[in-house]
This record gives sequence, structure tokens and C-alpha cells, in this order.
Amino acid sequence: MRNLLYFIALLLVIGWAIGFFVYSLSSIIHILLVIAVITILLNIIRGGQAT
Repeated sequence: MRNLLYFIALLLVIGWAIGFFVYSLSSIIHILLVIAVITILLNIIRGGQAT
């Protein structure tokens, strides 16, 4: 589960970067970035717990 969260966060960050530099869709891009950051933080917080 931990690797899956990192993978999802990585995909979201890559999607944000592509959208930011290529398409400049500001609202959708920033939502992707926020979701990626939240996913990373949840993974760090839950890191000590067995899931």
C-alpha cells in the first residue's frame, strides 16, 4: 500500500508538471499538486502504522 501511494503521488506530480509547463491550465494543475502533496503527507503520517 505504501508503494502505491508513492506511485500515485508521483503520477500526480508529473501530471502537474506537464500541465503547468505545457498547457497552463492553472486551476486543474494546482488541484493535482495539492492532491499529490496530501497523498505524500498521509503516507508519511501513516508510515509507522501497519496497514
